[in-house]
Amino acid sequence: MSSGTTPVAPSQDLESTLREDRLFPPPPEFAAKAHVKSLEEYEALYARSIADPEAFWAEAASELHWFEKWSKVLDWNLPNAKWFVGGKTNLCYNCVDRHALGANADKTAIIWEGEPVHPEAEDGETRAFSGEVRTLTYRELHIEVQKFASALKSLGIKKGDRIAIYMGMTPELAIALLACARIGAIHSVIFGGFAAHAIADRVNDSQCVAILTQDTSYRRGTEIQLKKTVDEALVNTPSVQHVVVLKRSGSAIEMQPGRDHWYHDLVAAADPICEAEPLDSEDPLYILYTSGTTGKPKGLVHTTGGYAVGTYLTTKYVFDLQNPNYPNDVYWCTADIGWVTGHSYVVYGPLQNGATVLMYEGAPNFPDFSRFWQIVDRHKVTIFYTAPTAIRAFIKWGNEHVEKHDLSSLRLLGTVGEPINPEAWMWYRDKIGHGKCPIVDTWWQTETGGIMIAPIPGAVPTKPGSATRPFFGIEPAVVTHDGAEVPKGSGGLLVVKKPWPSMARTVWGDPERYQKTYWSDVPGCYFTGDGARQDADGYFWLMGRVDDVLNVSGHRLGTMEVESALVAHPAVAEAAVVGRPDDLKGQGIVAFVSLESHYAQTAAETKEGPGSIPQLKDELKKWVAKEIGALARPDDIRFTDALPKTRSGKIMRRLLRELATHGEIKGDTTTLEDFQVIAKLRESDEG
Repeated sequence: MSSGTTPVAPSQDLESTLREDRLFPPPPEFAAKAHVKSLEEYEALYARSIADPEAFWAEAASELHWFEKWSKVLDWNLPNAKWFVGGKTNLCYNCVDRHALGANADKTAIIWEGEPVHPEAEDGETRAFSGEVRTLTYRELHIEVQKFASALKSLGIKKGDRIAIYMGMTPELAIALLACARIGAIHSVIFGGFAAHAIADRVNDSQCVAILTQDTSYRRGTEIQLKKTVDEALVNTPSVQHVVVLKRSGSAIEMQPGRDHWYHDLVAAADPICEAEPLDSEDPLYILYTSGTTGKPKGLVHTTGGYAVGTYLTTKYVFDLQNPNYPNDVYWCTADIGWVTGHSYVVYGPLQNGATVLMYEGAPNFPDFSRFWQIVDRHKVTIFYTAPTAIRAFIKWGNEHVEKHDLSSLRLLGTVGEPINPEAWMWYRDKIGHGKCPIVDTWWQTETGGIMIAPIPGAVPTKPGSATRPFFGIEPAVVTHDGAEVPKGSGGLLVVKKPWPSMARTVWGDPERYQKTYWSDVPGCYFTGDGARQDADGYFWLMGRVDDVLNVSGHRLGTMEVESALVAHPAVAEAAVVGRPDDLKGQGIVAFVSLESHYAQTAAETKEGPGSIPQLKDELKKWVAKEIGALARPDDIRFTDALPKTRSGKIMRRLLRELATHGEIKGDTTTLEDFQVIAKLRESDEG
């Protein structure tokens, strides 16, 4: 069977299953042992958190370590928030020391697997692979973090200095974040897929004094030359005084005396003791750049105390961590630390909870399509958190790569990054979770710092495609531009009405941009930039970015709804929908579609009639009209081998919108994973 097994079209039973009013209650055996065991318990906790949020967040903060307690929980002067005012804490201490100096000292903190593999066994067509594996206990992590923190100080790096980090997914990347947090240096992680000019832009914006990198990293069996890219960027980064290089592969690289330092040499000479710096709750922790539709990337600033409390509590409850019923949990978030998901839910949130965190260096399809499932079985992963884009890829690759693995260790599944279409949700539940794992579909943003809307897994029944209910202390609403709440079931703008601890505080060096971007569109509220609707049960359904919400003949239509309908067709592997100007309807609908391999081959070989491109276009238009209504019928369908995506797996709909509207792409493509996709899209458009 090919890797592109045809997905099954929704049967009548599946269509009934995917009705908006269909609830999937938490599995009873999960609920019985969960932190929150019933919907009534969730609703009581949520009501208390909204009625007195300061008391709620103070109670949560008290579960962490503070050198000095705060004098005031919240100082709010829109748009400026200060949380735990006057409190002194250290996020590294809460992630590492609190466990290394206690009962969890010998518990495994990090399990790391590298991408390069060697065959473990071969049985007929079944081959198991294993990469290099390293583990660090909390005691060992404590030692390594202290030594690297001392190494940074030996270079003259101090509290408030900005440090760029451009590394692959190695334990030293997590250690670097923690070491910066330990001494109060502000880290700015730059994803390892960015090019030199993107690095230079970010380094120069925050005036970083040092860059931490490595010689190479691995992706799909290829060595990625990170140090070489950094050297190209350094031509235009005058603020950088030091470059620290981790030796990953031993490939020959150029080292500039006086500026470049080997990681292992610095650590070998470093003082093994480096006490955690007591930091003010509002001291900056990190800067993370996020792109907008226009203008240069925004350097969002997250601070120490509020971010610590927000990531700690969301990780504890959404992923049911720190649960005494599951002392051997192995938690795997597949995100790269270069993105906010990696900051909050690979490093800071799980480690504060004393979890065992799995890190994997490479791609999910190297050396074959079963790599993720081999990792799950090998390391007995219990909690798995990944993106809908990855799930759709797993479906496209074929069930056989999943079905030959046990996966019985899994007890909880999560999704992040974009709304998940219901068909993928069901596949994830049935094929990966075997029907016994709750799915936490999480909505949040770089700006929010932590999860905002998601089901509490033991308590809140789920609906495929909905992020469900708000997290404790979070008060979202769906409103008009004037701030008036829309009726249930109607589309509108998703806002948050009250501040929360993990919220970004500003845009680095540009507070006016922060206020204009997030606090000016809807009076008195944080505007997420997303469209949403809330159903009769109070569940939130994300409709995509506001500029991805279409206005067709005066009716609001979420691109995600059309995409879900297309993906439900057996011929479609993946779809992205954008709007283009239409003189009659306001906006027309353009769908970019990637076909399942069998259908793609048939279409390539057939000029007309069944299976041909014209026939498939007509069939898919009729399919969408049947699934949603004539209003949603696409005006144009364009077939492509692949969709343009960032390395974090998000489809770059902005580029597709440019192509659909103007016939060319002029916008920023620095986050694009595969530039050949754009060339093929242009060829397809011209054809």
